[in-house]
Amino acid sequence: MKPELKKSNKPTKGHRIYVVKAFKQIPEDAFSKEELDYVKAQMKASRKQIAVNHFGHFSFIVTVEEKKTHALSLEACRVAGNALLATLNAQSIEEIQLIDAAGLPAETLALLEGMVLGSYQFLKYRSKKEKEANSLKLISVHSKVVSDKELQLLSTVAEGVYRSRDLVNEPVSFLNAPQYAKEVQQLGKEAGFKVEVFNKAKIESLKMGGLLAVNQGSVDPPVFVVMEHKPKNAVNKQPYVFVGKGVVYDTGGISLKPNDGMMTMKCDMAGAAAVAGAMYAIARAGLPVWVVGITPATDNRPHGNSVVPGDVITISDGTTVEVLNTDAEGRLILSDALVYAKKYKPRFVVDLATLTGAAARAIGRFGIVAMSNTVEEFELLKHCGNTVHERLVEFPLWDEYADMLKSDVADIKNIGGLIAGANTAGKFLEHFTDYPWVHLDIAGPAFVESPDSYRGKGGTGTGVRLLFEFIRSKAEL
Repeated sequence: MKPELKKSNKPTKGHRIYVVKAFKQIPEDAFSKEELDYVKAQMKASRKQIAVNHFGHFSFIVTVEEKKTHALSLEACRVAGNALLATLNAQSIEEIQLIDAAGLPAETLALLEGMVLGSYQFLKYRSKKEKEANSLKLISVHSKVVSDKELQLLSTVAEGVYRSRDLVNEPVSFLNAPQYAKEVQQLGKEAGFKVEVFNKAKIESLKMGGLLAVNQGSVDPPVFVVMEHKPKNAVNKQPYVFVGKGVVYDTGGISLKPNDGMMTMKCDMAGAAAVAGAMYAIARAGLPVWVVGITPATDNRPHGNSVVPGDVITISDGTTVEVLNTDAEGRLILSDALVYAKKYKPRFVVDLATLTGAAARAIGRFGIVAMSNTVEEFELLKHCGNTVHERLVEFPLWDEYADMLKSDVADIKNIGGLIAGANTAGKFLEHFTDYPWVHLDIAGPAFVESPDSYRGKGGTGTGVRLLFEFIRSKAEL
């Protein structure tokens, strides 16, 4: 359960966290002389987090670290918030006061964000979930420079991340493609955005050959989910479109993955989950920006009628594709979505996908591989990525990569060979665009198998905060 956030006019009795930059900012009336001497000695020893046991309640002092950039300083605050959260839960603390003693709104909010995002747990399938649940339930914020609106916004974005993580962490035994559509419809009802679900007959009528080909091996039908947030006061006349890969489980199809390669493949719809979580937060926050989310969804399994290497399929724009590897399926379903996006005459399109192992091997979980055919919007997206620490690393889209996708029997083939796998995948997707576009390969950070600070373990919700920050920047221009 996400901790409740509320604004406090003044500190009250109970557990407290003080956010400071220097010892002189610590309120002396809250500590005895001996306690202050202890805190001073700890700070002199460069301890960034200090706990004082008042034998009835705790006080924690967090010293803000100065990093090379302001963005990195904020990330250090998020990490500190998550570390502090572990201490609070270990002490079974249910309520805490967060006191901005130095007038640091951005740092205080970042520390709070780390605590809230770090509080996420996926306990749906645990038999003793009540016993295992985190203790922290309420964080009261006392600050002269942090507003109620900022707290509500932080809580809304965190809820979007939580919903995205839930979708990624659900096993395919529950979250098949039709169930994914139902979950998104529920998000739309809660947050107030429109959801349209195309069934298989509609998908066939639109001749979405990429999505249909990947779905051939499944017993469950595919879905094509379109989300739309179009407020009357929208600042834009052309929408921003987010496209997310929704492979709810990927066995590799006939090009079957080894067993260890399948262990985390319930996360292959993390792109779709990011789009859904971002749409939830954007609509719930009421941002005055027209945004559309498009998420094709299916599983990819071997079956008697599965697409096989050597097959030629036709995408909805008429492009023929020679399928040489059925495990390069994400780009096939995304191609139909990118073609569908053209109907909106979009201002800018961002696709998110756990697309290639090449991207994950290149930069690990520490960032997002990005490729773009535009400069202005990409630079803003990159800035937003630094702000929320979902950093973008630009890979090139050189024409040579298109040469690697040439087919002997069709217009293009779906893989380019052993080298530059992330780049050729991006180049494949570019073929289906005629608008400003950025491709985000989130294969590295979307799902982690060991705890990664406030991102947790399992689905991380990567992309939600990035997309929200980007749209918020558009709302404020």
